[in-house]
Amino acid sequence: MAPAPQDGIWKSGKGKGRHATKGRQLDDAAWDQVKALLADRPRRRDLLIEFLHLIQDEYGQLSAAHLRALAEEMRLSMAEVWEVATFYAHFDPVREGEASPPDLTIRVCDSLSCELAGSEALFEALTKGHDPARVRVLRAPCMGRCDTAPTVEIGHNHVDHATPEKIEAAISAGDFHPKIPLYEPLAAYQHAGGYKKLAALRDGGSWEAVQDLVMASGLRGLGGAGFPSGKKWGFVRANAGPRYLAVNGDEGEPGTFKDRHYLERTPHLFLEGMLIAAWAVEAEKCFIYMRDEYPAVLHILAHEIAALEQAGLVKPGYIDLRRGAGAYICGEESAMIESIEGKRGIPRHRPPFVAQVGIFGRPTLVHNVETLKWVARIVREGPEVLSDTTHNGRTGLRSYSVSGRVAKPGVYLLPAGSTITDVIKAAGGMTAGHTFKAFQPGGPSSGLLPASMHDVPLDFDTLQAHGTFIGSAAVVVLGHKDRARDAALNMLKFFESESCGQCTPCRVGCEKAVKLMQADHWDQALLTELSAVMLDASICGLGQAAPNPIKLVMKHFAEEI
Repeated sequence: MAPAPQDGIWKSGKGKGRHATKGRQLDDAAWDQVKALLADRPRRRDLLIEFLHLIQDEYGQLSAAHLRALAEEMRLSMAEVWEVATFYAHFDPVREGEASPPDLTIRVCDSLSCELAGSEALFEALTKGHDPARVRVLRAPCMGRCDTAPTVEIGHNHVDHATPEKIEAAISAGDFHPKIPLYEPLAAYQHAGGYKKLAALRDGGSWEAVQDLVMASGLRGLGGAGFPSGKKWGFVRANAGPRYLAVNGDEGEPGTFKDRHYLERTPHLFLEGMLIAAWAVEAEKCFIYMRDEYPAVLHILAHEIAALEQAGLVKPGYIDLRRGAGAYICGEESAMIESIEGKRGIPRHRPPFVAQVGIFGRPTLVHNVETLKWVARIVREGPEVLSDTTHNGRTGLRSYSVSGRVAKPGVYLLPAGSTITDVIKAAGGMTAGHTFKAFQPGGPSSGLLPASMHDVPLDFDTLQAHGTFIGSAAVVVLGHKDRARDAALNMLKFFESESCGQCTPCRVGCEKAVKLMQADHWDQALLTELSAVMLDASICGLGQAAPNPIKLVMKHFAEEI
């Protein structure tokens, strides 16, 4: 308990002294509430974000009293707790005397796909239609539901193809919880042969042989970087243990929703691939970092991980599911690791690379969700599952997240050499009344390409010559009624909002770019100079790739600026 007031108890010199320590005082009632929430969980530093979620979920905010109590309980400084609580968008830290946030929050996605679908008009209608004292309406970055744009999140319930009427109906019904889709549970997956390969490998398999299979398939990292997947295993094993595996499930690149698509249908295909990779590098623990915008996926994974533990396929606690808190930067692997450690998601300077110095300073294998899904399929079906498919001189398959002005937005598994013409055809063609004008090949980081580039294969290494890349294969299609400059501005506003702020070229560069792009006529010389500085001096890929929309609009759509 806090010490009782006594004259001079904190005295260190002349005068009457203090009755209490400096800073916020510990509130016993708040401390009791925090201890009750944390229960018997270990008070480890890396669990700070998980504990902040507990408080936010229970009280709808992070009061200064609760944060002070959490700092006391975890033996951390108030500054450490406060800086983490204020870094992530899904936390609501509240100082003394500040008003609490309303009980209900509506988040309106303002990504490019949702903007094309009318999210701006929807935001204005919701803002005017609700009392701000009772309902908070916020703009939010991509929620990974671009195939059902515009999307709105009420509590943890996503309203697809949202309208004011749908939202009012959900509020009236008190429908604030995620909808759990039908998926393949453990029993069904095992009935179809699932986990037999994992068991066989654990019973004396060769990790080098499995690595050779993965290499022969041509599998490359599908989170965006495209690094040959099998090579990572050798890099990690070359370093002394203990080793860890981290799954990057922070699918925050606007326009990307392939990982959610697969996790909401076949979670065990991913989980078996993860456990095979963990076996290959002798990982002592697996961390799954999943974005908070995917509450249904978090529910599914928590349930199925418990099923794996109950079935004896993994030891309790071997798979540690971590919940992000709304920070796009945590899709960068070192920022994700910082977040797993309970800190702000700030990218690290490299070298050293995470294969050498990762989670808790130990060698760490980092893979994307879809990459691990393919690992399981390759081990079960052979490398031919990828290597036997060729198209336009390219080998393999690619999951394209397709949205925008297409008739049937969704995830399409197509040959890796597919062109934008192939992708649009798979998605049912253009939306009625729209003529193909431009497309985003791999998220905002890839910028915009004109329709005249309809014959370029959308794969790794095919787009670099054109000043862009495939990234996460997040394809957003624009029609003749859309302006490329408006799309580019949407992308830069996203980068401005999501910059972690660590380095000046990115933090200030994105802000200045947005201001310059809002002018009737762009100052192309200044934007070119600014883009060069951001590319050369930013610490991580966010700032380095942010200028791509600017450069490609100036190159291909000069008539608009």
